Amino acid sequence: MADFLARPLTKKEMDAMRRAARDEASVSRKFWSSLKRVVNNLPFAEDLVAAFVCAKDPQTSPKVRYALLGGLGYFIMPIDALPDILPLIGYSDDMAVLAALVGTVAGAIKPEHRDKARKILDKSRKG
Repeated sequence: MADFLARPLTKKEMDAMRRAARDEASVSRKFWSSLKRVVNNLPFAEDLVAAFVCAKDPQTSPKVRYALLGGLGYFIMPIDALPDILPLIGYSDDMAVLAALVGTVAGAIKPEHRDKARKILDKSRKG
């Protein structure tokens, strides 16, 4: 597992992230459908939604938006380094990408993004 987390993303993974970042509407649509399927089992759901809210904020710089949309594109990719259906480890690659991304753009994800993310998650978990 540690070897996987330490390795760089493959060209295929990077290309998919770039395509997703360029197609913001597709990322938005697929993000919500992907999140709905797993929201109750995802330990990093708040970070994920806060990153999405930040990416959609017009006050966020274009460079940060591109990075966030690319990372979110990895989350919604149907082909994954570790299939998300694997118990316990299936989302660890998604979490590693998100952790690296959030660490890189942490200053851009503001408290209001996190507040909005919590509200969205509360609403989605209630049904």
